[in-house]
Amino acid sequence: MLDGSPHNHAPRSIRVPRRRFLATAGTAVGVVVLGFPLRLRAQAPTFKIGVIHPVTGPLAEPGQACRLGAQMAAEAINAAGGIKAMGGAKLELILGDTQTKPDVGRTEAERVINQGAQMLMGSFDSGSTAAMVPVAQQRRVPFIVDIAAADPITANVAKAVKDGQQKVQYVYRNFPTGSTFGRKAVQYFGEIFKEANVAPKRVVLMYCNDLFGQNSAKGFQAAHAAAKPGWEIVEVIPWPEPPQDLSTEVSRAKAAKPDIIAPIPRPASAQLLLPEIRKQRIEMMGVVSPGGPGLYESGQLAVLKQDLEYVMASVPWANFKNPRTVKVGEEFQKRSGGKTFDTNSGYSYDGMTLIGDVLERAKSADPDAIVAAIKATNWNGGLMQYAGPVVFNEIGDNGNAIPTMIQVLGQKPVAVWPKDAALQKLVFPRPKV
Repeated sequence: MLDGSPHNHAPRSIRVPRRRFLATAGTAVGVVVLGFPLRLRAQAPTFKIGVIHPVTGPLAEPGQACRLGAQMAAEAINAAGGIKAMGGAKLELILGDTQTKPDVGRTEAERVINQGAQMLMGSFDSGSTAAMVPVAQQRRVPFIVDIAAADPITANVAKAVKDGQQKVQYVYRNFPTGSTFGRKAVQYFGEIFKEANVAPKRVVLMYCNDLFGQNSAKGFQAAHAAAKPGWEIVEVIPWPEPPQDLSTEVSRAKAAKPDIIAPIPRPASAQLLLPEIRKQRIEMMGVVSPGGPGLYESGQLAVLKQDLEYVMASVPWANFKNPRTVKVGEEFQKRSGGKTFDTNSGYSYDGMTLIGDVLERAKSADPDAIVAAIKATNWNGGLMQYAGPVVFNEIGDNGNAIPTMIQVLGQKPVAVWPKDAALQKLVFPRPKV
């Protein structure tokens, strides 16, 4: 018997007549080719992407959401056959961590490129992203900025190319800029006040004094000056990020007798700011943010609880009226331990999917071919709220990347404005306790 037992002897050799052997040779060769282990077949090519986010440090929660969103999108592309125009190339992610430190962002960009990354994506905070830009330019590695708002990130590169200091722009951003945040926030403020039939007059702007906060505050003030709405910015109060205490800053805000406090925070500062506003019992209509993290993440909701209730924020948000977004959101929730598919996970998911579209059109791993494909982008496949297709302008920004006004209602962030994006009616002014 030949049952595979180690005690069996090897079978005696069997003579096969020559004519019979030749008749079956073709079949035998076919069996060898198709039946041999897969390692003997040609391996599918890979395309390596350096994905760098702050997965540790003060911005770890949004950074981890970014990483998971990017991974899920890459998995979906690979499961659908990879980059078909490049022989079914599979996306391979080389992961990096800025640790929420700009200098680390630069060294991580160098590291992943040295490990073979042919494109970069990242990195959430503007400081780290700005530090990665010179590396991308010097090494000729196309860089899709999935999240980071400071205008100079792309504007400085575009100017250097225009002035002839650099030949090619390798850095492009699919995320609203600080000036876009400011313009849309001023617009949404006016529309929301009109919808609620109220007329606030006094707004206090408070912001984290890092690159993101400075740029966003500047954009908000510039948009306010251009629009000349019926409300004033009566006080502008920065704080160092991360702060140790915000009682002095909140006292200044209270003394200004605001109708609205408009904060631009980070997660760490939001955890100090909102409880301090409650403690100092500021009489106002509500907290309405021109934009910033720390006002919608699951971890923030768990810590701040009722201090976040009714808070509104103008932030990029997922389009949950799209069935694909709902499906991806459900999968993200399972894989993240119950967290919401939001600004961070959503824009990183879209960033990776956009890279897939770019590579299909580039049909090549050549960096200049990839840049040409990026410039020619006209993409409607995103899961986030956009004002139109993803199209990159002369600065390298997607002008159709816009925020949505969300509000925390029943301890859940939900889109409330504009009306075509809203899933719930806004509550403003906030009810008095």
